[in-house]
Amino acid sequence: MRVAKKRTKKAALVGLAFDAEDGHTRLTRGKNFVLCGGSAETHAVMQETATKINEHLDRRGRCLEEVSLGELRDICESVCR
Repeated sequence: MRVAKKRTKKAALVGLAFDAEDGHTRLTRGKNFVLCGGSAETHAVMQETATKINEHLDRRGRCLEEVSLGELRDICESVCR
């Protein structure tokens, strides 16, 4: 009989934007996030938002894998104000 391996939870934020008209391909990877596409302005907003979410989690001493969907929603609402 095989012993079942305990799965480790993994989580990441994924940001996609489709408003780039300048021919540039933008891709940013960071702690818990991957951002792809968008105009320079849109991509910068996605970067700032993902960074603020991670800073908020760090202040709480939590990681993305630990928060519930409701908690993440609350964090996103507080960061985007």
